[in-house]
Amino acid sequence: MQPLSDRTASFTDSVIRRMTRISLRYDAVNLSQGFPDFNPPAKLLKSLEEISKNPAPRYHQYSITWGAQAMREALADKQSRYMGIPIDPDENIVVTCGSTEAMMAAMMTVTNPGDKVVIFSPFYENYGADTILSGAQPVYVPLNPPQFDFDREVLEQAFRENKPKAIVLCNPSNPCGKVFTREELEFIADLCKKYDAYCITDEVYEHIVYAPYRHTYMASLPGMFERTISCSSLSKTYSITGWRLGYTIATPQITERIKKVHDFLTVGAAAPLQEAVTSALRFDQSYYDEVLALYTRKRDLFCKGLDEIGLVHNTPEGAYYVLMDISEFGYESDLEFCEDLARLVKVGAVPGSSFFREPVNHLIRFHFAKKDETLLAALENLKSLREKISPRR
Repeated sequence: MQPLSDRTASFTDSVIRRMTRISLRYDAVNLSQGFPDFNPPAKLLKSLEEISKNPAPRYHQYSITWGAQAMREALADKQSRYMGIPIDPDENIVVTCGSTEAMMAAMMTVTNPGDKVVIFSPFYENYGADTILSGAQPVYVPLNPPQFDFDREVLEQAFRENKPKAIVLCNPSNPCGKVFTREELEFIADLCKKYDAYCITDEVYEHIVYAPYRHTYMASLPGMFERTISCSSLSKTYSITGWRLGYTIATPQITERIKKVHDFLTVGAAAPLQEAVTSALRFDQSYYDEVLALYTRKRDLFCKGLDEIGLVHNTPEGAYYVLMDISEFGYESDLEFCEDLARLVKVGAVPGSSFFREPVNHLIRFHFAKKDETLLAALENLKSLREKISPRR
């Protein structure tokens, strides 16, 4: 038989989702895959219940390919307010099956085979796969721990030497929790304009940014709406990761191309879920204040617990992930450590090497989008970490 495609041989399955399966196998507290274990907003669930009982075809048959009108209008109103730029629901938005599809559609819209794409490392694992599946080539630029800042000369060198078609920007960052400053974003924007590159942003954690940090939308900077594809989802803000609702925001010209890609990738997102989520998109500022307060408390609870155990970690500026340093245990493979952590200590985590292009094997990622009792159970199990996993010499 003929060999299968080279492009699908060049990357592995999702290590994040693999660690969820391993956590389930060993009945471990799963802090690997980033989904909440608490309910979505009651008003949103009520809306879904009402729509599920309504026999009207608009709720149960195909919606318009690029998104239900009601959802796009509500989303345009919300994002116009937060991004500070006018967004037209018909010309600037495509509703996708989660931000995963949004990022893939954006990559396929922008790149041709052989194009280069700059990606900061560490990075969410999909970005490399999206680039490769699109026939493009990733160019990695390191974010340097512990602050995860970047060397501006190294970044410009990547632009100067590779003439990239685009840069991927995750802000706030998964996995390290970095929130890019406005000054950093302006520097990146200047490079995009200088070297004529697009910016594909992943902003799913836009409402989870801890004080005193602030989120700045790349598309809101002067001259950047024209060359930015803003990708996001409703999964994290409304605790509905299983609904798979995402979107892109871009100029009409770019959006028309994304519509075509989206049409043949998935046809459309689930119609009843699009209609139901419209109620959440109309929430006022108090809801987003409550979300931020909730995650601030969870971050502080979990980080304090790690401190009390004496485990070294970063403190995220945004998103809901913590990177813990496992250097003291002497493992050459952080994947092996995570497997032992799930099997022996009963806590699930993700090996940091799955996020880094560089040879980083001393970090693992936890997420804290869990009920307090889940986080406390994980911390209780972690108290026995040094008893159950001995350092390797």
